Amino acid sequence: MYDFSKMTGAIHEWLSSLMPSVLVTTVEWILIGVVFLALFAILGLVLVILERRIAGFFQFRLGPNRVGPQGMFQTVADTVKLLLKELVSTDKVDKFLYNVAPFFVIIAPLMIMAVIPYGLGLTAYDINIGLFFVMAISSIGVIGILLAGWSSNNKYSLIGAMRSGAVIISYELSMGLSSLLAIVLLAGSLNLNDIVMSQEAGWWLFRGHIPAVIAFIIYIITGTAETNRVPFDLTEAESELGAGFHAEYSGIKFAFFFLSEFVNMFIIAALAATIFLGGWLPIHIPGWEGFNNIMDYIPGPIWFFLKTGAIIFLLMWFRWTFPRLRIDQILTLEWKYLLPISLLNLVLMAFVVMMGWVF
Repeated sequence: MYDFSKMTGAIHEWLSSLMPSVLVTTVEWILIGVVFLALFAILGLVLVILERRIAGFFQFRLGPNRVGPQGMFQTVADTVKLLLKELVSTDKVDKFLYNVAPFFVIIAPLMIMAVIPYGLGLTAYDINIGLFFVMAISSIGVIGILLAGWSSNNKYSLIGAMRSGAVIISYELSMGLSSLLAIVLLAGSLNLNDIVMSQEAGWWLFRGHIPAVIAFIIYIITGTAETNRVPFDLTEAESELGAGFHAEYSGIKFAFFFLSEFVNMFIIAALAATIFLGGWLPIHIPGWEGFNNIMDYIPGPIWFFLKTGAIIFLLMWFRWTFPRLRIDQILTLEWKYLLPISLLNLVLMAFVVMMGWVF
C-alpha cells in the first residue's frame, strides 16, 4: 500500500532546510492552495466534457465533436469565451452582495476538498471532526445562492434562490441523519481517514447490512438535490426561470456558478466513495490472495478517483433519465418520506451496531 506521508514529509523537510519555520508554513499553505485551485479547474473542464459526452450517449447523438480531437477542447473554448466576455449587470442591483455571491459559492467546495482523503497520507487538513466539518461548510454554499438571487433585483432570480434555500436546507437533514450518522455509528469516528481505514475488511455498503444500503440510497438522492441537479433543479429551471438565481450573471462570475455545480457533484461522489466504498482502499476479495496482492499495486488515489467516477456517472445518468419534479413534490419527498425513513434507519443502524451484527 502506497503511503504518501513519506513524500509530503520529505517536501516539508526540504522546505525547512531552506527557510524559517514561519515561512515554511506559509509556503506550504500557498502550495496546497495552488494544487486545489488547479484541481478545481481541471475537475470543471473534465466533468463538463464528460457530462456532454454522456448526454450524447443517452440521447443517441455524438455530443461535442468539432473543437479538438473528438471535441475534447470544447470546454476549453467555452472557458476562454467566458473569460473574455464583458461583465454586465442590471440597474439597482446590490453591487457588493452581487459581486460577493459567486465567491461564497466556490469557497465552500474548496474548503471541503481540503479534508477529503485522496490516499494514505494525502489529506490537506486531517481533523478528528472531518465529517462534521463537511456538513457545516456545505451550508455556506446556499448563502451564496441566496445572495445572488436577492441582490440581482430580478424576480426570477429571487424565486430560484428561495427554492434553493428550501430544498438544500430540507435535504441536509436526511443526508446528515441517515447517511452520514449511520456510517459514523459503524466506524465509531468522524475522522474521514479513520472511516476509510475501518473498511479494510470490506466496504460499509455491504458490511452494514440493509441499513447501510438504505443510507447509501438516501445519500445519493439527497446529494443529487443538494447539487441542484435534475430531477431537483428547480433553482435553475430553464423552462420556468430562465437560469434562475444566476440569470443576471455573465462572464467569469457566471462561470463560478457553473463550475461550482460540477465540483459539488464531485464532492458528493467523493464522500460517497469515502464513506460507503472504502475510499482509496483497493478492492479485496477474501481468500483471493493473489488477486488482492495485484490490487495493492494500484495506488490509492487511482482507486479513489475510479470509485468517485463511478458515482459521478450514476449522478449524470439520473440527469438524462428522470424528468424535473415540481417544488411541492420535492419537499413532499423529503418531509413525508425521506426524513421519517432516515430517522427509522438511524435507529435500526444503532440496533445493528449494538447487537454486533456487522460483517
